[in-house]
Amino acid sequence: MRMSQQVQAVVAKARNQPVSVETIVVPDPGPGEAVVAVRTCGVCHTDLHYREGGINDEFPFLLGHEAAGVVEAVGEGVDDVAPGDFVILNWRAVCGRCRACLKGKPWYCFNTHNAAQPMTLVDGTPLSPALGIGAFAEKTLVHSGQCTKVDPDASPAAVGLLGCGVMAGLGAAINTGGVGRGDSVAVIGCGGVGDAAIAGARLAGATTVIGVDVDDRKLEWARKFGATHTVNSREADAVETIRELTGGFGADVVIDAVGRPETWKQAFYARDLAGTVVLVGVPTPDMRVEMPLIDLFSRGGSLKSSWYGDCLPSRDFPYLVDLYRQGRLDLDAFVTETIPLDGVEGAFERMHHGDVLRSVVVL
Repeated sequence: MRMSQQVQAVVAKARNQPVSVETIVVPDPGPGEAVVAVRTCGVCHTDLHYREGGINDEFPFLLGHEAAGVVEAVGEGVDDVAPGDFVILNWRAVCGRCRACLKGKPWYCFNTHNAAQPMTLVDGTPLSPALGIGAFAEKTLVHSGQCTKVDPDASPAAVGLLGCGVMAGLGAAINTGGVGRGDSVAVIGCGGVGDAAIAGARLAGATTVIGVDVDDRKLEWARKFGATHTVNSREADAVETIRELTGGFGADVVIDAVGRPETWKQAFYARDLAGTVVLVGVPTPDMRVEMPLIDLFSRGGSLKSSWYGDCLPSRDFPYLVDLYRQGRLDLDAFVTETIPLDGVEGAFERMHHGDVLRSVVVL
């Protein structure tokens, strides 16, 4: 009979305080749960939002969620994964029973599963795992539905990024935006999520793909992921330039990967009549947009938000890993650096300054 385990993990104990590596207790998996030995975990902006108290105040947080690893043990009733399976962790473990699932739209599941048991500090203090995962840790406890089995020969550092940011961007283009053959696409914000949206647009057959940012380094990244044109919006009007590059009409799909009122307005006015705007960048609760209502009415089309790229992990993760293994999707290009578990705080700093696409913790 196995017992709970003590492992090392990255914990945020208080708002805006540096994270620390702590010993945590990972319980034996209960019904429907799995213990996963984490191989890699990307450093995502969402983890920084948790540390800054921007998600909620349920400190201490066990950070990390963009992860790949190997199932070590499963609890009663688990038959979808088994010990030894190589998995990507996800935060949309669909329930199969909510109104979205029953309508055949499980990518909108309103009742996703997490592990029932808490992981704790050694003194018994319960931890709040980021997005129900908590993977800046040697091992973590999740619901088995949060484990998606993929090709074990794939690089964990690369494919683990599908667990959040890269999937969010790819899905914003392919799933939410519905980019199709011959479409024109503009992506505002060329960090990890924006570059993934660019890669997704190219995968879907877009012929004109425009990357917009204020940082020339990020525009160079955008070109590497398939942008056919780039715009530095400090130097040129983004809306006018996107229109010029699309025959004067605007793009068929414009993706806002920043999530600020000014970038969303750029996206709105840079789309073609009856075009689609996709908001995938995460705004803060205080942000407001004020616009003439007639503009929303008269332009038609769709204004969408994209949660997790509207992905269904069981469908999308294996498919995208196959494309990666075939050389058709360069996930390795998103990995700027690999770091140890105690390097997360420094990675937050480099991310804040825009020096990296992704830092990845390797365990």
